[in-house]
Amino acid sequence: MQSFNPFEEKPLPIERTFMDWNTMYPCPYNKETVDPYTKCRIVLMNGTEFEAQWFSRNFSRHCTDNDLRRELATLRRVEQQQQKRISCLKPKNESILEHTITYEQLAVDLTSVLAKQEPDCNVRNALNFALLEDFDHLYRYSNLLNYEYGICPKKLVGGYTEITPARPTISEHRDPMDSIFPYVCNDQSNILTKLNIGIITAAEQQTMNYYMNVASLYDKSDLGRRLYQEIGMIEEEHVSQYESLKDTTGTWLEELLLHEYTECYLYYSCMQTECDKRIRCIWEECLCQEIAHLHKAKDLLWEYEGTEWQQIIPCGNFPELLCLRPNIDYVRSIIATTTGNTQRWECVVPLNELTPDDPFFFYQDIVNHNVNCVASHNVIERYIKCKGHDYRFETAPNPLCVLQNRRCDNTTLARVQSETPAETQVCGTTKGQCSCKTNTEDGPVCF
Repeated sequence: MQSFNPFEEKPLPIERTFMDWNTMYPCPYNKETVDPYTKCRIVLMNGTEFEAQWFSRNFSRHCTDNDLRRELATLRRVEQQQQKRISCLKPKNESILEHTITYEQLAVDLTSVLAKQEPDCNVRNALNFALLEDFDHLYRYSNLLNYEYGICPKKLVGGYTEITPARPTISEHRDPMDSIFPYVCNDQSNILTKLNIGIITAAEQQTMNYYMNVASLYDKSDLGRRLYQEIGMIEEEHVSQYESLKDTTGTWLEELLLHEYTECYLYYSCMQTECDKRIRCIWEECLCQEIAHLHKAKDLLWEYEGTEWQQIIPCGNFPELLCLRPNIDYVRSIIATTTGNTQRWECVVPLNELTPDDPFFFYQDIVNHNVNCVASHNVIERYIKCKGHDYRFETAPNPLCVLQNRRCDNTTLARVQSETPAETQVCGTTKGQCSCKTNTEDGPVCF
């Protein structure tokens, strides 16, 4: 595929990118026939537009120049219209919980794709760490969906993504002191790394915001409300982790340029990979709008700071495009080798390296001192009591022997040291921890 450089495209005037009400209210997808990755792209771009809004508003609140604030308001108005258009692609008859399955499938396969192409070991390590947690969330929500609605989660994910436990959700509750990674210096980072950090931060932020708002709206059961509350707290951790990777030394206008470039990259990726012709046209129209925004950001950067766009993005050509696809083998390899890990300060470490005085145990003792009050555990226990075993979609038994028991929910792995082997047991084969393992099929996997 020929490389694409949005800086070389002729932009539309900003005023020609405004939309009328009919354009902003498109025909939703059919939830029975839509491809799962089409839904994932919609969630991704909805989150990307929210991030654009959130950044622009914070910029405006820290800016004293009203002329510049008016320019931001103009860009922001179009971003709002784009967000409204994209969010309305979700149909009315798709429940909160069905939509949640899409959120978690996106988290799993987006994180996997980014990790597999990420050149920076530190960023790849962060991606792989949170990957297993979102993967386990998909398992918890899927059991709730099948239990309370009788809907088959495998159909919703299209068989693209497995549904099986990983690092137990109860083990993911960490002290806030352990939710920060070392930041990546912009001067030394690859443009793909900058894109990946921005993309995953926006995606996880959207998931966090969604759970913050829908937890109280879930009307099927208190169990479901509690599950959204619990997993929403872990999404807050993930946003803290991912946003900490970002270099904060850039100016507001430099960040505006990177935001607009990221949006162009994502819409172009969506346009090139979308299988629904009607929605592909929406991605193409949004790309044209974002190219106009990018050129405006470029002009503002030069006008106010005398900085050329090449000083921030040396080559405008897009790197490898983002293509959502199944990652079953990759996720299995990460489950097999890293499930027993946790975070201590800026480092991902095996649980058994912690000391009794580490913040992880202090925080766990507060929030999880009564395991029977933890919603993520209760969902699985309730399902097992009703059906005799949990709900799964697996192409093979779980990569970890300790997670293969379908009649008992594991609440100790990566949480209780005596129940978390220093070496990971993989179906009878012991694998020791290592600093960097090369997977010949999927590329480098950093632990």
